[in-house]
Amino acid sequence: MSDALLEVRSVSKWYGEVTALSEVSFTLGPGVTGLLGPNGAGKSTLLKLAAGLLQPSLGTVRLGGRDPFGSAAARAAIGIAPELEGFPEGMTGLQFVTAMLRLHGWRGSAARGRARKLIESVGLADARNRKAEGYSKGMRQRLKLAQALAHDPLFLILDEPLNGMDPPGRREMIDHIRALGAEGRTVLVSSHVLHEVEAMTPRLLLLNRGRLLAEGVVGEIRDLMEDRPHQLWLRCADARAAAARLMALPEVEALRFQEEGFLVETRRPERFLEELQARAAGGEVAVEELEPRDENLQAVFDYLVEA
Repeated sequence: MSDALLEVRSVSKWYGEVTALSEVSFTLGPGVTGLLGPNGAGKSTLLKLAAGLLQPSLGTVRLGGRDPFGSAAARAAIGIAPELEGFPEGMTGLQFVTAMLRLHGWRGSAARGRARKLIESVGLADARNRKAEGYSKGMRQRLKLAQALAHDPLFLILDEPLNGMDPPGRREMIDHIRALGAEGRTVLVSSHVLHEVEAMTPRLLLLNRGRLLAEGVVGEIRDLMEDRPHQLWLRCADARAAAARLMALPEVEALRFQEEGFLVETRRPERFLEELQARAAGGEVAVEELEPRDENLQAVFDYLVEA
């Protein structure tokens, strides 16, 4: 594409005798692109290469024409919300984002003022003076997005940004990510859950076992998954009462208790999540944690590899 910001050309990466990526090529321009693949597909390695945190064993990565591994100017254009978390002990959310801004050269009241605006923009205004280590999983996801946006980057890397969010928070995060793409930023979102990525963008990179299988084929993947139910794990207050209410929904095909919650199977995940949000808002179900578990996605990728 002529307006490509990120160019990945024939990139391979290996660790000793283990090949993490093999001959991967693609370009990204403004808007949201989903990086989709099961666990172990090579997504994390690809994100680190795009962020300039790793060098490829073969091939080239260019961001705005520069090698992000060797260019401070290229890295300054990148914002990262990693899957793993590491908030400094004792820091409030506001202090954390302010500190990130200071690392990017902001000073004094300007840094604090921008940090407040970013905290408010992700819905954490009431929690800005609470210690980040005490935030819920969903709040920590919002805080990671705020710090990724701190220096107003052109390129955003979001690694599993919806993990652990409740239905309302998930909807807000999806809307926020879509808006960032509409602003003209290049946004790469990693996930192993198809319907989450599909809610953000129709543009996909499909990665499996270190190989890029296809680009922009959300319709094809959806067709392949029509006969396979999606799986979502929930933890709720009064789990048995919540499970009984949700089992009555026509979208729910099966429900079984697992770990400290229960697993729901549905062929209409977006409709189920709408119903779940409505019941949560009405006080019928108290959702404490939600985690999509699309284990069937591995079967889809296996199908594509063999095709």
